This record gives sequence, C-alpha cells and structure tokens, in this order.
Amino acid sequence: MDSASSPPPSPGSPDGSGNGRLCEVRRRLRDHPYLVDALIAAAAFVLVLIGAATEPRGPDGEPHFGQRELNTQTVVLALLSCGVLALRRRAPLPVLCLTSLICVVGLALETGNGAPSDRRAPLVLGAVIALYTVSNSTNRRTSWRIGAVTVVVLTAAGMLFGARPWYAQENLGIFAWTGMAAAVGEAVRNRRAVMEAIRERAERAERTREEEARRRVAEERLRIARELHDVVAHHIALVNVQAGVASHVMDRRPDQAKQALAHVREASRHALGELQTTVGLLRQSGESAAPTEPAPGLGVLDELLDGFRRAGLHVTLEAPSLVSPEGAPLSSAVDLTAYRVVQEALTNVQKHVGTGARAEVRIRRGGRALEITVLDDGAGTVGGGPEEDVPDGAETNGGHGLVGMRERAAALHGHCETGPLPGGGFRVYVRLPLEPSPPRKELST
Repeated sequence: MDSASSPPPSPGSPDGSGNGRLCEVRRRLRDHPYLVDALIAAAAFVLVLIGAATEPRGPDGEPHFGQRELNTQTVVLALLSCGVLALRRRAPLPVLCLTSLICVVGLALETGNGAPSDRRAPLVLGAVIALYTVSNSTNRRTSWRIGAVTVVVLTAAGMLFGARPWYAQENLGIFAWTGMAAAVGEAVRNRRAVMEAIRERAERAERTREEEARRRVAEERLRIARELHDVVAHHIALVNVQAGVASHVMDRRPDQAKQALAHVREASRHALGELQTTVGLLRQSGESAAPTEPAPGLGVLDELLDGFRRAGLHVTLEAPSLVSPEGAPLSSAVDLTAYRVVQEALTNVQKHVGTGARAEVRIRRGGRALEITVLDDGAGTVGGGPEEDVPDGAETNGGHGLVGMRERAAALHGHCETGPLPGGGFRVYVRLPLEPSPPRKELST
C-alpha cells in the first residue's frame, strides 16, 4: 500500500533491461510520494465503483460485474472518501476520521432509501487505506487504540446499516479488512524500526572500528617514540662522554683521544643502525622494504655493557639464570623490555653520575617473573657543564627515563621501583611477570 515504507529496490542487472526500468520507475515514485498518494486515491476510487456496481451473488451463485446501477450519491461519496487519501501522509489521523465518517454516512443514507443494502460496503476501502497509514506512522500504543476504535465503529455501522442478516459476509468483510489494515500497518512499522536499528548498529560498529584503528595507531606511534628515545638517549650519552674525553686528552695523550673518537664513531654507527630499524616501521608498503633485523634483547646485553665500559663506566653483570631449567626462551616483549630497562638505567648513571662510577646489573629469572636490578655507587664525575649536574635519580630534570621504565613495566603487568640508596647511589628494580596476565580494565573518563 505504502511505497515509501517498502525496502529500497536492488539495482537492475546489466543484462536485464526490464529489471532496470522497473527499478527506475520505483526510484522515481519514491522521490515523489504525493504523486504516489494521488495514484493510490485514483485506484481506490475505481475499485470502490467496481465493487458498488458488482452483484456479489447472482442467480448462479457467482458474482456479476456491472449488474448494479450506480447512483450519483454513491459516486460522490466514493469520490470524497478516496479523494482525501491524497492527503494521508500530511494528516493521517484527520484523513482516517473523514473516510470513516463518509463510510458510516454512506451506509446510513443507503438504508434510508429503502431496504438494507450492501452496495455501499466498498466505501470502507478508503478507511482501510487511511487506517493502514495511521498504524504505519504512529507508535504501537496509539496504533492499537485507534485501530480498535476504527474496527469497532465500522463493523458496527455495517451490521446496523449494511447487508442483512447482520452476520452477512459483507459485514464480516468490513471487520476483516479493517483489522488486517491495522495489523499490516503495525508490522510494516516494526520492520522499518528493525531495519533502522540494524543500520544504526552497523554505522556505530563502523565508527567503533575506525576509533579502534586510530587508537592502535596512536599506541604504535607512542611505542615507536619510546624506542627512539631509548636509542637516541643511550647512544648520544655515550657519544657525549667519549667526545668530552677526547677533547680533554687531545693535547696530552693523542692516542687515547684517537681511541675515544673511535668509540664515538662506533656508538654513532650503532645509533644510526637502530634509528633506521625503528623509523623503518613507519614506511609505507610502496616504499623500500622494512628492516628484518630483530629487536635487541638480553642476548646482546654483553655488547651493551661493553659500550658503557668503553665510556668509562665500571659495570658488572650477575645473571645466573636467564634461561629456565626447561630451556624455555623469554617472550619477545619481556626480552625487549628487560634490555631497554638495563639500557635506560645505565644511561641515567652515565648521564647523572658520570665516568668512574661503578654499576651492578643483576638479572634473576624465577618460575613466574624476571627481576632486573641496577645499582650504582654514585661516585662518578660528571663530564658536562652545570646543566648536567643533576642529583642522582632526581625526577625533576624533565627527562622521561624513569617514567619510560615504569610505563614499560606496567605494559607487561609488572612494576618498577626506583630510589636512592642509604649509603649513596641509586637503585632501579623492575619485576616482569613471565606468565600472561588478564588485561587491566581501563578507567572511564
């Protein structure tokens, strides 16, 4: 009945011109709803006149079209009842009231002309279409109330003024058609609501996927930024120390200055290599291939400590059980985090304590956790200017080393403890669980 409430047509196939034309017609009708209403009103008018001129029960028991005479009164009532249907979208409830009134008046006037007759029963078609429109455009409670009232009023009018006996098929037809119109309108409205809810959920899911993608991109950028900070801070600190040593002994001990400059070159080469590895993650698929070098871990810890030793830091390593008795390797996340913690802790010692300091790295692996402890005695000589003379372990220097270690440990559901030692120096302790932990719930903001 209502083209606007029908689902959108599927596009026509390229090899089926008939389907394509049908889809085009439906699209144009959907774009002009009031034209559709006018066509529905005209079709209803024709059907009412055909029904009024048809004898439902002829001598042979079959209906005969055109056996009844149409008077002017019936034509006018049909024209009024169906003509107002052109306004059913703009004013559905007034149109329903008007078509129902015309139907009741038509049945009553026909009875006043003589014996009870059923030729005005087709006038109910206008009220049926209007009732469908009301049920289709209102809420459920209003739809059922108005539908019940309309069904009762029109059925009672048919039984009082329509065909005899009161239970004739024309009167029962009025009851059936009005009840079906209310039910179909309600069903179409529910289907439209369900389709709208599905569409809304799909759009919300699409927005959620986009937000999740943006969140993952932001997390990846943050991770890469941390990697860049660790790489650059470590190697630049070594370069700074070695350059200071070379500048200090250039005139008196050229051989030692040459050795220091060689360390500067090696440290800068390592820095460039790791920087290229990290930044390579940001390359697009159309650019040169991403690096395949694995991320550093405890397997190359000796190379890291050798770099600090060449920079003048006395470092000892105590790592009796990096591999469990079963021989299970560390996960890549734990391995990388442990390496970065040691690197960052020794970089802070080199930067804030200076050359000549003694540091001790302890790594112990238990059944459920990996423990990293980095200690220093605080007895070093800072080789930089006044800006680098920062109290050991102080977090007021604006750096992100200690914060980065805490965040790395928290990302693996571990914890990090930092603080000065009673006899001088500083202590960094990080505990990383080896078994996966359930994800933490994010606090809503």
